[in-house]
Amino acid sequence: MTDLLLAPSILAADFANLQRDVELINRSKADWFHVDVMDGVFVPNISFGFPVMDAVHRYATKPLDVHLMIVQPERYVDAFAKAGAAAITVHYEACTHLHRTLTQIREAGCRAGVALNMQTPVELLTDLTDSFDQVLIMTINPGFGGQKLLPLSIPKIQKMRRLLTEAGSSALIGVDGGVDLKTIGSVLAAGTDYAVAGTAVFGASDPLQAIEQLKKRPTPPMA
Repeated sequence: MTDLLLAPSILAADFANLQRDVELINRSKADWFHVDVMDGVFVPNISFGFPVMDAVHRYATKPLDVHLMIVQPERYVDAFAKAGAAAITVHYEACTHLHRTLTQIREAGCRAGVALNMQTPVELLTDLTDSFDQVLIMTINPGFGGQKLLPLSIPKIQKMRRLLTEAGSSALIGVDGGVDLKTIGSVLAAGTDYAVAGTAVFGASDPLQAIEQLKKRPTPPMA
């Protein structure tokens, strides 16, 4: 197994010491920052908006992977691109015209990503595999950090890998939710390229060591 890309979620950071935690990730072996934007409508939680995004961008030296868990994300794509997003992921379930929104993201100069909730079949992306650069498989029901990875998401990652391989797509597969040392082996074996980790990083006594361990050859997959 090879190392995967790791994106610590700043949703789990200490917001009273945000600069400190951003600079900690800068020094780490993590690859991206994951920025979870929640509106309290699409998901049952509100996270943050442009002021926090601006603060993270001011100090971050790694790419910002912005995950819009909001309704009508197309209204804010250009603003998040201008705020420093390197990649913007929108939810299939939140987009009336997904192809148009993915095109908008690319035209804004960002990598285009699409996220799928647990109940959304990967086959719905069959006709769009050349329209996105990354796909994020939700391995929890989104809205809150600290949840456990749902085992039924593992076959879904495998299906997504097969779909992309058959389409000849180079899009990356990511997972979001419940990623830790106990589960990272399973998601990597299923075909994951990048993983979002929040509590497993910022909740650790030594976040730098936690990141290093997550990026090493993982523990054996769950039975």
